[in-house]
Amino acid sequence: MLRVAVVGSGPSGCYTAQTLVQGDPGVCVDVLDRLPCPYGLVRYGVAPDHEKIKSLQGSLRTVLEHERVRFLGGVRVGGPGGLPVERLREAYHAVVYCVGAATDRRLGIPGEELPGSWSATDFVAWYSAHPDAADTGFLHGVRSAVVIGVGNVAVDVTRMLVRSATELRPTDIPQAALDALAASGITEVHMVGRRGPAQARFTTKELRELGTLPGTEVTVDPGDLALDPADPTALPAVQRRNLEVLRDWAARPAAGAVRRVGLRFFLRPVELLADGGRVGAVRFERTAPDGHGGVTGTGRFEDVPAQLVLRSVGYRGVPLEGLPFDAVSGTVPNAAGRVVRDGVPCPGEYVAGWIKRGPTGVIGTNRPCAKETVTSLLADAPALSGRQLPEDPLTTLRAAGIEPVPWAGWLAIEQAEAALGARLGRSVVKLADWDTLLTAARSA
Repeated sequence: MLRVAVVGSGPSGCYTAQTLVQGDPGVCVDVLDRLPCPYGLVRYGVAPDHEKIKSLQGSLRTVLEHERVRFLGGVRVGGPGGLPVERLREAYHAVVYCVGAATDRRLGIPGEELPGSWSATDFVAWYSAHPDAADTGFLHGVRSAVVIGVGNVAVDVTRMLVRSATELRPTDIPQAALDALAASGITEVHMVGRRGPAQARFTTKELRELGTLPGTEVTVDPGDLALDPADPTALPAVQRRNLEVLRDWAARPAAGAVRRVGLRFFLRPVELLADGGRVGAVRFERTAPDGHGGVTGTGRFEDVPAQLVLRSVGYRGVPLEGLPFDAVSGTVPNAAGRVVRDGVPCPGEYVAGWIKRGPTGVIGTNRPCAKETVTSLLADAPALSGRQLPEDPLTTLRAAGIEPVPWAGWLAIEQAEAALGARLGRSVVKLADWDTLLTAARSA
């Protein structure tokens, strides 16, 4: 019997576990997660109003309920208070790290540390009830917001800023976030990219959704579309469809809606300006196409008022103590999923997902990524399976002072969230802090 630990219960971790048990009937998998709740970014990264995408939890659940898969939540690997990588390795024939990209990229401009300047990651964690998220008063006193970035996460946070409480109430958004959004005085959100519309990274479905929000109009500067030199007929289908949507919005007369979302392009942030001790505006430099797919500064500047600035310019992996790390790519060096130490692949240690390839692709991209890693692992299995292990890895975890949250504990959290929803007259409502989650889990 080959015993494998998968660290991380998001899509990449679950697809890795699924491929392992489907590929070899002699494999048993423990899926470990730092949080007491499974599903990773499907639970804590998908916006509450995207219920169709969140329904992916159902297929991930099937994996975690497989007879040869065991979920162990509340298990920190590496770092302060965590189980050292070396100790984990002693308890399993192989370990696959599917820990994602846990931090965001920064702008690197003056004023970025001002109160009111946050990463989109922080904001998403707050409205998704991540237990590490703090209610920092994101929306207090905010009338205008700037979202820097033009990908799907930028679209998500823009949409959430202007969604009404009536629209969000049927979702599982935590009550505190719902109350804060309901009380928000935001009337204007600018979503800004430094390059042109043809280079935007959002998908057409996400983009179009902005135009369906009640009481909200979307504006696009026709000049930005005229400045983009791309030939629409030469673009991929997604970009062509995006441009069609943007042209339609640019041609519409002002509707005088209560809230407005402005899509801006060819603006590069150069400084966040203070007002009363917090961010008050973003200074942008106007850019222009450089003829090589990039942009160059024009020396012309524009200040956009904003009491909230959310940067959404990409994710980045962080080092895991005990594993090698490439600081340039933000990934663990690997060869077809095998961790590479000092230039040499190390059978028994593997990676999958964003920590393997970087923060690229969509959820489905994790399937072939996991398959490649599992193929390497199973090829190494004959050499790995001969090593003697403890009778049960739980012995190793408990000796380190870790009492994992089992699947039954997660089911108890689900029941507590359903009960909270019933008390509040809503659907399921997420629990939003460590103590409450762990208390619910221990009630199982």
